[in-house]
Amino acid sequence: MAEKKKEQKPLLIDPWSILSYPLLTEKAIGKIETENKLVFIVNRKSNKKQIKWATENAFNVKVDNVKTLIDRKGRKKAWVKLSKEYSASDIATRLGML
Repeated sequence: MAEKKKEQKPLLIDPWSILSYPLLTEKAIGKIETENKLVFIVNRKSNKKQIKWATENAFNVKVDNVKTLIDRKGRKKAWVKLSKEYSASDIATRLGML
């Protein structure tokens, strides 16, 4: 009997152990307003699926995609694009960014 591979689910942990803090730069604020994206500094060991899970559970939204980068300071940045039915501006206001 062939077993199907199950999709790995992240451990049921605090989403804020993956998402360290939102990034507050002019460029990040511009992404919120123009592209419906949030920018976070995340745990360096986390992967895109974990970042997506953490964002969806922390803010009760649906995430379209996640892009990551390790910057010169050694931090891992994540650009999280939200679905069209959710507004990044609303979440940024809730976080006190706007």
